[in-house]
Amino acid sequence: MLRVGQTAPEIVAHTNAGAEIRLSAYRGRKNVVLYFYPKDFTSGCTAEACSFRDHYTELEQYDAVIVGVSADDAGSHSRFASTYGLQFTFISDDGSISKQYGTRWLWGLLAQPKRVTYVVDKEGIIRGVFHHELAIGKHLDDVLAVLRKIQ
Repeated sequence: MLRVGQTAPEIVAHTNAGAEIRLSAYRGRKNVVLYFYPKDFTSGCTAEACSFRDHYTELEQYDAVIVGVSADDAGSHSRFASTYGLQFTFISDDGSISKQYGTRWLWGLLAQPKRVTYVVDKEGIIRGVFHHELAIGKHLDDVLAVLRKIQ
């Protein structure tokens, strides 16, 4: 995984709405909560997404945008967002983004996604890295603590 203090690698991808997104487009304007998760509609991933949803207004107060990343396709992301009222952006990862960010477990020939959240500040520097596979609620608490600190 990447570390606090490193520059976040550029991401160029398509959102669940079909628009192109570039991480660098937020530089100088927004903090980015970039969270990697295993799969749409699973219990843990739904709980994590809904915790970000439930605190969306608070996260916005810190000039933060939320971007969820998983291997699910845009259609799945759109259904996931619609089903749970998730008002933030999702991008599909073909494996290249998770490779850049070190968010894959490598077990033999199987690469499994890790549950990792990065907080990237307005200058593109990683200010927080959180990896909690089971303590899903800690991601939100950790993100808010970092955003308060860099405010």
